Amino acid sequence: MSVPLSDLLKSTSILYSGAKDTLEVSSLECDSRKVKPGTLFFGIQGTKTNGLQFAAQAVAEGAVAIVSDAAQAACALPLIQVPNAQAAMGEMAAAFHGRPSDSMKTMGVTGTNGKTTTAFLVKHIMDADHKRCGLIGTIKYSLGDRDIEASRTTPDSLEVHALLAQMRDAGCKAVAMEVSSHALMQHRCAGVEFDAAAFTNLTQDHLDYHGSMENYFEAKALFFERLAKQTRKKGKAIINIEDRYGRMLYDRFSKQLRVITYGRGVSSDFRATEVRFDATGSTYHLAAKGRSYLVRLPFIGSFNIHNSLTALACVSAMGMDMRTAVSALAAAPQVPGRLERVPAKRHFQVFVDYAHTDDALRNVLRTLKELNPNRLISVFGCGGDRDKAKRPLMAAASEELADWSILTSDNPRSEDPERILAEMKKGLRTNRHEIVVDRDAAIRRAVDLAGQGDIILIAGKGHEKYQEFAGEKRPFDDVARARRAIDSKPIGLED
Repeated sequence: MSVPLSDLLKSTSILYSGAKDTLEVSSLECDSRKVKPGTLFFGIQGTKTNGLQFAAQAVAEGAVAIVSDAAQAACALPLIQVPNAQAAMGEMAAAFHGRPSDSMKTMGVTGTNGKTTTAFLVKHIMDADHKRCGLIGTIKYSLGDRDIEASRTTPDSLEVHALLAQMRDAGCKAVAMEVSSHALMQHRCAGVEFDAAAFTNLTQDHLDYHGSMENYFEAKALFFERLAKQTRKKGKAIINIEDRYGRMLYDRFSKQLRVITYGRGVSSDFRATEVRFDATGSTYHLAAKGRSYLVRLPFIGSFNIHNSLTALACVSAMGMDMRTAVSALAAAPQVPGRLERVPAKRHFQVFVDYAHTDDALRNVLRTLKELNPNRLISVFGCGGDRDKAKRPLMAAASEELADWSILTSDNPRSEDPERILAEMKKGLRTNRHEIVVDRDAAIRRAVDLAGQGDIILIAGKGHEKYQEFAGEKRPFDDVARARRAIDSKPIGLED
C-alpha cells in the first residue's frame, strides 16, 4: 500500500515542506531501524534521545522524507517541519490508514485506577450485543480475529492506528481503549476521534514523570480538551463525579461537552443504589435515563461498582440499549490480575491484584475485609525507577487494613531492592509486618502462614508474567507461584 504524501500533509499543520507532493509513502516509522524504501520518517524528541540523530540511518535505509518539529534540522532528505512532530505523526497515521476510528464506535478511558477493568467490561458488553469490539490496553490488544501481547497500555500513535485499521478490517464495530497520562502528554491518540471519553479517578502515581498532582491532572484534562475540538464526532465525556478531580473536570468542561456523570450520589446521571456484596459478586440498582435496572456483577468491591457504572455509561454514549448492556454484565469474565482468585481447595483464599498505588491497595484490602476473613495477609512491593513518594504510603495502607503485611520486591529495575524496601518501611508504625526480599519466597511465606478462614492478597503485578531487574525481564507469574505454594503446603496445616 502506498499513499501520496500530499494526502498525508492535508491532515496536519505544516510550517514548511521541502518535499515534493508527488512522493509516494508506503510506510510510516519513528524507529530508524524499521525504515525501508518508501518510508516517511518522524524524528521525534524522546525523553533521552532525539530521533533526528538517526536521520542519516533512515536515509540509508530508503526513507523518502523526514518530519520534524526542529526549526533547523540538517538533513539530506526533504524536510517537513511541523509545530509538534508527535501530534503530526498521529494525524498522518490516521490519514495513512484511512481514519479507522471514524468507522467504529470508539471509547477511551483514563484515570489512575480502573482503566483495564472498565475497558474489558465495555468490550464484553459490546461483544454480547454482536458488535465485535477491539481492545487496546495494559493486558492485551484484541484485534477482532486474534489477540496479541500488549507492549504498553497505550502504544505510540503509529501502532494505535495500525491496530485500529486491523480491527476495522476484521469486522470490529467498536473499540475500547485505555488512555494513559503518558499517552496524552505524548499525543499517542492524536488522530483518534472518540464517541465516549471516560475519567475514573485520580490518585498519586507517576509523579516521577509528571512532577506534581497538578501536572498529572492537567495531563488527564488534555483528553477532554481534545474531545471538545473533535471535528468528525460529537464525543461525550463520562466523568466520576464523586472524585474531586472528576468534579474539577466537570466544572471545566460541562459547558463545552455533553457530560454524563456517574457515582452513588443523587446528582449522578448513572447512579448505583442498594449495593450488596457476597462471595460471588455484587448487585445494585441502577438509575439511569429515567429508568431503573437491577445489575448483577460477578465482581466484588465498591471500586468495581464504579468500573461497571463507567462501562454502562460509555456503552450508552455509544448507542447501546441499556437493558441489553445490564444483562451482559452478569456474565462478565474475570479480568486477569484484577482481584483474580487463585484456585485453591483449601480453607483459606488467595487473590492476585495489580494494585500498585496506595489508593488501589487500600480499596482492594477494604473489599477483601468485607468477606470477613479470620486474618488478612498482604504481600506487596513497589517498582524501582518510579514514583518514590508512594512507597511509604503503600506500606501505610497495608498496615491500616491488613492483619499482617509482607513487604517484598516488585520490579526493582535499576534500583537496589533492599533500598526500595527501606523506603517503604518508613510508612510503618507497628510490628505487624516482615520483609522478605525475594518475591517467590514472600508468596510461599504468606501461604505457609495462612490458616483457616484467612485471605491472602498478592498485590502490585497482577497480570504481569515477569520481574524486571536492571533491564532484564525474568519470568514470574504471581498466580502460578501462588498455585505452586498452595500445592506444596501439606493438606490440613491450615485447620
